Amino acid sequence: MRQNFDVKGGPQIGRANLPHLRKVMADMGLDGIYIPHEDEYQNEYLPAANERLAWATGFTGSFGSAFVFADRAVLFIDGRYTVQAADQTDPDLFERVDIPDPGPFGWLSGQVFSGLTIGYDPALMAPNDVERLAEATQRAGARLTAVETHPVDLAWSDRPDQPMSLVVPHPLKMAGRSSEDKRRAIAEELDQEGLDAVIITAPASLAWLFNIRGGDVACSPLPLGRAILRRDGSADLFLEPEKVSEGLATHLGNQVTLQPMAALVPRLKDCSSQRISLDPAQASAWFFNILEEAGATVVRQQDPVLLPKACKNRVEIDGTKAAHKRDGVALTRFLHWLDTEAQSGTVTEIDAALKLESLRDLSTDLQDLSFETISGAGPNGALPHYRVSAASNRRLERGTLYLVDSGGQYLDGTTDVTRTVAIGRPSAEMQRHYTLVLKGHIALDSVRFPEGTTGTHIDVLARHALWQAGLDYDHGTGHGVGVYLGVHEGPQRIAKVWNSTALQPGMIVSNEPGYYKVGSHGIRIENLQFVTPAEEIEGGDRPMLGFECLTFAPLARALIDPNLLSSSDMAWVNDYHARVLAEIGPHLPVEDLAWLEVACAPL
Repeated sequence: MRQNFDVKGGPQIGRANLPHLRKVMADMGLDGIYIPHEDEYQNEYLPAANERLAWATGFTGSFGSAFVFADRAVLFIDGRYTVQAADQTDPDLFERVDIPDPGPFGWLSGQVFSGLTIGYDPALMAPNDVERLAEATQRAGARLTAVETHPVDLAWSDRPDQPMSLVVPHPLKMAGRSSEDKRRAIAEELDQEGLDAVIITAPASLAWLFNIRGGDVACSPLPLGRAILRRDGSADLFLEPEKVSEGLATHLGNQVTLQPMAALVPRLKDCSSQRISLDPAQASAWFFNILEEAGATVVRQQDPVLLPKACKNRVEIDGTKAAHKRDGVALTRFLHWLDTEAQSGTVTEIDAALKLESLRDLSTDLQDLSFETISGAGPNGALPHYRVSAASNRRLERGTLYLVDSGGQYLDGTTDVTRTVAIGRPSAEMQRHYTLVLKGHIALDSVRFPEGTTGTHIDVLARHALWQAGLDYDHGTGHGVGVYLGVHEGPQRIAKVWNSTALQPGMIVSNEPGYYKVGSHGIRIENLQFVTPAEEIEGGDRPMLGFECLTFAPLARALIDPNLLSSSDMAWVNDYHARVLAEIGPHLPVEDLAWLEVACAPL
């Protein structure tokens, strides 16, 4: 079992640990400390040793931050985690403030902390955030000071060890492009821009650039390390020696020198008088401080790995298709189980999550889940980022909806798919909401668009049917997805919030509109799709890009109201189900196939 349903958080954590933290702060001469969720690598999923916010507060959500003072503590969370934060933190110890209004720095600006000293760890914060924190501290009348070691690290007596998973080669037959070729292309860009080197700080960029994978981060095959790539194509790759697997040096080749992590600071200091590229959205302020103190000229620009990593090559697309087909077999068998055995009203959210995991495990290629399964029954499904635990576990009761958002990590691809199904007979309102979400999903799947179009430009398509009914959802519509890498990756995104990265051929994005009625039900329909090359449209005057679907698993026929579908919507559903039957059907046991034939029958 890969999932942990016994969430290691709760009010007792903050009650136990806050006094220890405050003692260390006092010993360091600090009146306050800022605790971000992010770690030194800006990871989405953190190693246990880097869960500082959870240790200090008891809150285990994947986004948030806190200020702790001698007599006051404030936790900042967004709407996804309002219920979870209320369950996991003691209101007598922690005030709770919503993000983004006003957010941690906006909150601090409005306080009066004359003469207080507030600490921060530059290794955990982006330089722009440090600048905003400094401005807010000044407005509050306090003094900001950097610390070499975060006080949480000193107070955390039973802190787990840092992960030391082996770093292994990712074969060319999976990557589709050699590391040497990738490094040469980026080195040429550095040379053209008059840059001496780029510092690679993001684990996913490290994994892609050197064609390596690791196991330091849950649900993501990422190695924790750093790299310096120079304009001549040579590179230093910094890893703890315990992580270096047999044959790794040979895989990397003569132009890459393996270095211990202890050599990172001396090598950064060797960059004096050089022009160094560094991404302020990926690298912490610590890197900027070291390089600038050494006399380097730091050029702030986007990590040059992000865009080529996002534009998958043909081998990566073919591998992802194969992974989705295997994943679709497991999901379809699970949907059959949901439609039969799980209709009893006795199955729980945890039972369902474990059943789906067991079906995925039947594929010998499954390496891990791509994230912990969101298994939400009834009102829990109305929490978009709900995480089931032993304490919150609900039954899939008849007359309700069940939402399951899940995915797998395979050597040839990463999957992420959401389906919503009826348990028992759904209400007319549930059918209406589901069909409006489906119409948005269809619109985004079907769109054609010119070069230069960003995800922000097309986000409205997924919301249009809901908006016309006075409804909406508060999360983004689509995120980038890696290939045996992170399930969430940029720089592309489909959302209301402005995104400047144009959608380009080979980019994988999710298509996941939803609707959530608080206290009743949640609905989300998610497939992954990739951007196809521009093609001429008959009668048109410019080529258009489009999307091709990667995910194949049946939709919930019982929740579709055909009266709300246009003729083109109806044709899309029937065509999609025909493709599901053709792609998945031949790989199913007889009973599952018989069920799928009925589930995919034309509307």
